[in-house]
Amino acid sequence: MPELPEVEVVRRGLDAHVSGRVISAVEVLHPRAIRRHLPGAADFSARLSGQTMLAARRRGKYLWVDLDGPGTTDGEAMLAHLGMSGQMLVQPADAPDEKHLRVRITFADQGSELRFVDQRTFGGLALSDIVEVDGTRLPEPVAHIARDPMDPRFDPEAAVKALRSKRTEIKRALLDQTLVSGVGNIYADESLWRAKLHGLRRADKLTKVKAAELLTHATAVMNEALGQGGTSFDALYVNVNGQSGYFDRSLSAYGQEHKPCTRCGTVIVREPFMNRSSFSCPTCQPKPR
Repeated sequence: MPELPEVEVVRRGLDAHVSGRVISAVEVLHPRAIRRHLPGAADFSARLSGQTMLAARRRGKYLWVDLDGPGTTDGEAMLAHLGMSGQMLVQPADAPDEKHLRVRITFADQGSELRFVDQRTFGGLALSDIVEVDGTRLPEPVAHIARDPMDPRFDPEAAVKALRSKRTEIKRALLDQTLVSGVGNIYADESLWRAKLHGLRRADKLTKVKAAELLTHATAVMNEALGQGGTSFDALYVNVNGQSGYFDRSLSAYGQEHKPCTRCGTVIVREPFMNRSSFSCPTCQPKPR
């Protein structure tokens, strides 16, 4: 699943290519792509037509485009759930349709199209009302999501307190988007490796200093990944121009099973965790007793 750096790469591309453009038509080519929009495809297309895409925004791993148009008062947003294989592509109008094209959005200026492509159809688009939470306007489904470390109003002390309040494993707490958003499996493993912490360490047993260090590492590794276009393990993780990120070449723990730890030389191990996998160094990150 794409995490904060990958979603931010897509957000920047969307913001550059669609902000300020008026939607002329929306074509839904697969019903699963708008299954989260309960009124259905006809309503989705009708409500988007004529609206202006104001700006692409993000909180943690959640992406949306603010809208403004006839019939709206407080505004709406188009939420984009990328899922495991969703792609938001900006394509010339005469470009051939992608094999897994699910939604096509065309604009009044007759320029490039916005296409939602999704091979596995786990992602999708939906319209949402805007609500105000703590002085920030958010789509209603995102209202419960915590600020992420790249948010200018992110409060590190509050985040440390939230993490240390959980009587659970620190990796599970780090993945909880209501505590700190944006961190997924990849960057959790990387930040835990940098902090020399095993993911099964109890969150409530960490000192303030160690919890703060972990958050600092999480912020740093996500910023580094963002600088390299995110992490792409296959051709499905791309930006709006179809280009892949290459931070996977810089990973120290995640996906490095059977390879030597770059810090001590011990072989990295893979363990099951929450129906996923965790990667760690047995020497640098000893399991808690």
